[in-house]
Amino acid sequence: MTTESGLPGGVLLGWYGDDFTGSAAVMEALEFAGLPAVLFLDLPLPHQVARFPAARAVGIASTARTHAPGWMEAHLPPAFRFLAETGAPVVHYKICSTLDSAPETGSIGRAIDIGTGIVPGPWVPCLVAAPNMRRYQCFGHLFAGAPEGVFRLDRHPVMARHPVTPMDESDVGRHLARQTAKAMGLIDLEDLAGDPRAALRREIDRGAEVIALDAMTMADMAACGALIWEGRDAPIFAVGSQGVEYALVEHWRQAGLMPRIDRTAGAGPVDQMVAVSGSVSPVTAAQIDWAEANGFAGIALDAAAVACGDAGAEAAALAAARQALSEGRDALIHSARGPEDPGVARMREACQAAGIAPDTANGRIGSALGRILRHLLAETGLTRAVISGGDTSGFAARTLDFYALTALAPTIPGAALMRAWSDDAALDGLQLALKGGQMGSRDFFGWIKRGGGTA
Repeated sequence: MTTESGLPGGVLLGWYGDDFTGSAAVMEALEFAGLPAVLFLDLPLPHQVARFPAARAVGIASTARTHAPGWMEAHLPPAFRFLAETGAPVVHYKICSTLDSAPETGSIGRAIDIGTGIVPGPWVPCLVAAPNMRRYQCFGHLFAGAPEGVFRLDRHPVMARHPVTPMDESDVGRHLARQTAKAMGLIDLEDLAGDPRAALRREIDRGAEVIALDAMTMADMAACGALIWEGRDAPIFAVGSQGVEYALVEHWRQAGLMPRIDRTAGAGPVDQMVAVSGSVSPVTAAQIDWAEANGFAGIALDAAAVACGDAGAEAAALAAARQALSEGRDALIHSARGPEDPGVARMREACQAAGIAPDTANGRIGSALGRILRHLLAETGLTRAVISGGDTSGFAARTLDFYALTALAPTIPGAALMRAWSDDAALDGLQLALKGGQMGSRDFFGWIKRGGGTA
C-alpha cells in the first residue's frame, strides 16, 4: 500500500538513539519535514503506542553511548525487535554525528552486530555526515564544525579531547573496525558523482558488510538517501547520525515521493524557565556565560561531590535554584563550565580515588540534575525547560515521569523545543529542549525562552 505522497503506508522508519539529544534530533528532522514522528523514552506500553496512531516514524531513546558492550547486549535486542515489528523498511541505530564511541564504551560496532542479527540484510549503510549541521565525510574521513572552523575529527578542539571517548581516528571505517569484525566498505565522493549503484554492487561483491557513505553537500545526501531507500529488497539496518533521515527526506522530495514542507514557527515566549546542564563542552560554557549576562541565575552543582554520593551538594543547588526562581529569575544549574573548569578535574580525581567508573559518575550527575529539575517543575508549575548535554539528557530525562516526546518548534537542527507526554497530568504537555553539549547558538537558552522557531 502507498499513500497519496507516494511513500508506503504505515511506519516508514524506526530508530534507536544512543543518547537522548541525538534521538530527539531524528524526530525533529522528520517531523519538521512533514512526517509525524514520536520518540519513546523506553520500550512503550500498548496504551502509550495507541496515543500516536498517525506516527510515520517511531523511535526509542537510550543512554547506550555511555555503556559497556554487556549493557548493550541486554538492552538493545528487545528494542530492535520492537522497531522491526512496526514493519518499518529502515531500522536505524542513531549515533552522534561526531562518532562518539570506543570498543569498551558506546560501541557502535557491537550495536551493528546485535542489530544485523535481528534485521539482516546484504549491507549496513553507515551515514554519519550531515552537511546542514557542518558534519562532512570526505573519502572516508569525518570532519566536524566548531566555532573556530571545520576540523578533521581527530584534530577537533572538542572531540579530540572528549573526556570519555577522545577521537584519535577520523577514518570512519577504521574507527568502526576497532569495534566489530564485520568488513568495512566505502562509497566515496567520486562514486557519488559517477554511478552510486554500481559502486554499491562493487562494495557488496567484494565482501563489504558495513559501507560508509561520503557526503559534502545536500546533493550528496540525496544520492545517499537513494542508495539506502532503493538499495534494499527487505527491511534494512542502518547506522549513522540524523544524516540518515536528512538523506532519506531529501531523496523522497527529489523523487517526488513527498512534498517539500518545512515547519518554522516558534511556540511563543514564557515569562520564566529553568535549565540544567551536565555538559563540559566549551560551546555550552559560552551559552552559560550568555545566559548569566542576560539575567539567568547560574548555579553550580558540585559534580565531584554528587558523583561520590554526597546528597548535600544536590540539596544546595536545589535551594539556590528555588531562591533564584522565587526572585523572578530564570535558573540554570550546571555541573561544569567547559573542559577547563577546575571542577572537571576534581571530579575525575575524586572518582579515581573512590574507584567510581565514569559511566556511574555520569549517571549520578545526570540523575541529580533531573531530580533538581523535577522538584522545581513540581513546585513552580513552570512549563518550559532545557536539559543540556547528550549523556546528561538521558539520565536526567529518566527521572521525569514522561514516556514520549514529539517535536513542537525548531531551533538549530538537533535541538528543537518538544512536547512531553506523560501519564502524570502535572508533567503532560511540558515544553522541553534537549541540547547536545556542542550544539546551539550562543543565545540558545534565551532562544528557547522566546519559544524557538526559525521564521
